[in-house]
Amino acid sequence: MDPLLKHLAQWKPFTVLVVGDFMLDQLVFGDAERLSADAPVPVLRVRRSENRPGGAANVCLDLRAMRGEVEAFGVVGADAEGETLRRELAGRGVGTLGIIADADRPTTVKRNFIGLAQQRHPQKMFRVDQESREPVPRRVEEALIEAFAVALPRASAVCIEDYNKGVCSEGFCQQIIGLCRSARVPVLVDPASISDYAKYRSSTCITPNRNEAELATGMPTDPEGGMARNAAVSARLLDALTLDVVVLTLDRHGAMLHQRDCEPLAVPTVAREVYDVTGAGDMMLAGLAAARANGMSWHDSVRFANTAAGLEVEVFGVEPIPLERIHHRILLERSFAVGKQRTLDELLVEVAARRQSGQSVVFTNGCFDVLHSGHVHLLDEAKKQGDFLVVGTNSDDKIAQYKGPTRPVNIVEDRVRVLSGLASVDAVVVFAEDTPAELIGALRPDVLVKGDEYAMEQIPGAALVMSYGGRVVRVPMQGGQSTTGTLRKLGDARAETRASAERDRFVRDQSAGPGARP
Repeated sequence: MDPLLKHLAQWKPFTVLVVGDFMLDQLVFGDAERLSADAPVPVLRVRRSENRPGGAANVCLDLRAMRGEVEAFGVVGADAEGETLRRELAGRGVGTLGIIADADRPTTVKRNFIGLAQQRHPQKMFRVDQESREPVPRRVEEALIEAFAVALPRASAVCIEDYNKGVCSEGFCQQIIGLCRSARVPVLVDPASISDYAKYRSSTCITPNRNEAELATGMPTDPEGGMARNAAVSARLLDALTLDVVVLTLDRHGAMLHQRDCEPLAVPTVAREVYDVTGAGDMMLAGLAAARANGMSWHDSVRFANTAAGLEVEVFGVEPIPLERIHHRILLERSFAVGKQRTLDELLVEVAARRQSGQSVVFTNGCFDVLHSGHVHLLDEAKKQGDFLVVGTNSDDKIAQYKGPTRPVNIVEDRVRVLSGLASVDAVVVFAEDTPAELIGALRPDVLVKGDEYAMEQIPGAALVMSYGGRVVRVPMQGGQSTTGTLRKLGDARAETRASAERDRFVRDQSAGPGARP
């Protein structure tokens, strides 16, 4: 199994401390359908407004959506906006004891004016910022460090989200990084767009985008994602800052992972329709931290974070992406790359992810030897019963025992390939037992489908499925459509099969018998 999918199947709770510049995003929505009479500027007729945590708070909310426990460490003003930001974070389950109020500075507020015209997508018209970029006073830094040191023993990872708003001074960052190094807790940094990265030295990982990396090193990256120039940039950062890892994000080219003493590695992403890049960097940092906290390799962590950031750019504004959606997208992308055949272990992971996102699972099975319109009818009807259709097909040995030594006509690899080409089929699994009862017991489908030529007692797994509240659906079959009939029309001797007594064990439901799974 893909180790990334294995880790996702065994996802466990984790705790991350997020340090940096916390902001309040205010979104003012309205209609922008006319120009002002006294100047050629659009007029926004306000419909509603929202307050959302922003800046480093985005990382907190992303981590919460990935099922992490999160503690926030930053500075707000002693003002109503600061109280609103605290309240918004706490209401989303983020710990705020590390949010320190400083009466000498305002809470950073980004007020976004968003217009909708002619029923099109909302578009940001302009933004008004309220902020101070002055370094926070030493007393505030000390209060932050003290609160951070108390929380650090509980942490699986630490994130520094720097927007260059005055919190992440060099002295402050070096104290945070030093504490993390001593505690053997990884510290991951999303750097500010600045020319000097000295304040991040000795951190575990930094995640600059191409523009930030060029500004910090004075070296060009390759706009087409070429490894040589990009690796030179990341190598400069690794050496100059004594880092363990650089993850250089490259827009449509995904990311480049460069670990110390390792060759750089390109980690591509799937091309997407980009709607709004806001929050992608925050999501990348959160994804890396969550993945590393769950024991993933750096390569798999970047794969996971790439997928999360890709989902983020597909939505308007900043929206935390739940773990289930990330998991589901990874499964879809893998399916596109490797086809529909699955092992049972892979199916268990996929079924769990789909159920977490509210989808229902349908199972049917058969030999599907010489595919005909009756098979297609059965599979189309099965797909109508739920969201995710799993098709089980017998191994060649079992078909030979069931149908006779001259069968199957088509070997299992060919049968799987044909089934995988059908739009109704989402996954195909081969089973080597007499019946799929064991497979059904493991997958526990919401719906079990078979043709109505089988009586209920001839459908393996039927009693089990009904015992836990699932449905068994018998689909009316199309007359005259069968593999045996097709072979007979062709005059093929392989149409002859074994006597029914020999085949009984393949079409008998024993799932309600002794030892049946409750």
